[in-house]
Amino acid sequence: MKKFRSKKTRLTAFLLFLLFSVIPVGIIQAQQKFSFGIHADPVISWFSTDIKEVRNSGARPGFNFGLTFNNYFSSNYSFSTGISIVNAGGRLISSDTTILQFTNFTSTVLPGKPVVYKIQYLAIPIGIKLQTNQIGYITFFTDLGLDPKVVIGGKADIPSLNIRNERAINELRMFNLSYHITAGIEYSIGGTTAMVFGLNFDNNFLDITKDNGNQPVDKVSHKMLSFRIGINF
Repeated sequence: MKKFRSKKTRLTAFLLFLLFSVIPVGIIQAQQKFSFGIHADPVISWFSTDIKEVRNSGARPGFNFGLTFNNYFSSNYSFSTGISIVNAGGRLISSDTTILQFTNFTSTVLPGKPVVYKIQYLAIPIGIKLQTNQIGYITFFTDLGLDPKVVIGGKADIPSLNIRNERAINELRMFNLSYHITAGIEYSIGGTTAMVFGLNFDNNFLDITKDNGNQPVDKVSHKMLSFRIGINF
């Protein structure tokens, strides 16, 4: 009986040895590896539409500030997420007279006169990050994923009517979803700390504006190009 138990113990130990021998050590270590970072990104944003009666009339500068978090499931791949506040906007022109609904009043915008939107989003990106092994001090990476968004602020300017920074939440849909594509480099400055530089493109899937009253039925998509500047720890 003792010999049987001894053989069983040795067999169990041998099987465990085989199991851990075939699992890449890098994956075992990566399961315990997390990183987080902060970023402050200049943004250029603009609208696109699906009808000719309403069209984009130029881009606007903005800003994206937030935190990132990566959970590595292998040495070169991780699940990425975070939270960010995005300040972006755009300009729209309609070929028809349009009535906009602000918080306390309505305003009539004549054909061809631009409306400037200033929108603030709370975004929670969810994606997959792929990166190379470190080459010297540099690691190349790309991040692909989706960004659920909630509109937490919205204002509008109508230059032709001398209206500035008027609250325009009534003209905006509260929820949106976009995809993002980010590519860049991480420059190691010691240990696990690295400076991050990159380029990001973000495109909303859903209509950002409501079609109130006499407004044309359209789909207005929000597009953003941002320059990633951050630091990872």
